[in-house]
Amino acid sequence: MAAPTAGLHFTEALLADLTRKGIEQARLTLHVGAGTFKPVKDGEIGGHAMHREYVSVPARTVAALRAAVEAGRPVVPVGTTSMRSLESLYWWGVSLLDGTVAATDGVASFGLAQWTPYETYGGRLPYPPSEALSALEAYLQRTGADTVSGYTALMIAPGYPFAFCRGLITNFHQPQSTLLLLVAALVGDGWRRLYDYALSHGFRFLSYGDGCLFWPPRP
Repeated sequence: MAAPTAGLHFTEALLADLTRKGIEQARLTLHVGAGTFKPVKDGEIGGHAMHREYVSVPARTVAALRAAVEAGRPVVPVGTTSMRSLESLYWWGVSLLDGTVAATDGVASFGLAQWTPYETYGGRLPYPPSEALSALEAYLQRTGADTVSGYTALMIAPGYPFAFCRGLITNFHQPQSTLLLLVAALVGDGWRRLYDYALSHGFRFLSYGDGCLFWPPRP
C-alpha cells in the first residue's frame, strides 16, 4: 500500500481554515495498490491492464455527495485515487439501477472493470448522477449498512464522462502513467502547457512534490 500523497498537503490548520470558509469535507477509505505506479508501457492505452483497488465509502459521504451534486456545488477530490473512487460510486449506482450487480442475501458485490463506462455505456452517463447516488442510499437503507464498498479497476482517460468531479487537487505525475492520463481527461489538451509551466518553474514532482488545483476548461 502507499500513502495518499495528495492529502499530505492538508494540515489540521489548513483543514480548519477550509471549514471556516464554508468548504465541506467528506472522507472515504481507499487501498492504493502498487499498480497505481505501474507505467503504461503498451503503445496503446487499450493494452494496459489496470489494477484493482478496494474502496469503502461511509453512508454520510454518499449523502453529502448527493447533496452537493443536487445543489450544483463543485466536488473536488484530493488525489487521483480519490477521484477514481468517487467516480466509481456512480457506476456502482448504475449497476443497481440496471440490475447488473451480483447480490447474495441482498448484499451487493460491487465491482467495476476498467473499460465499462466506455464499452458498455459508450462514454456517456446513462443516468443523472443524483439518481445513481440515490440508488446507493436506498441500498444502504435497505441493508442497514453504514458503508458501501467494493472493488474498482476504473481507467479514467481522455473521453471519460465525469459524473461528479469538477476539479482535482493532486501532485505532478511522471510521463507514461495512468495518473497523467486521468489529469488529461479532466483538463484536456492543455495538460501539456500546465506541465511545461511546472517544469520550467522548478516545481517538484511525484509523491512529496508540489500540489496543484486543476480545473477543467470552461465549455
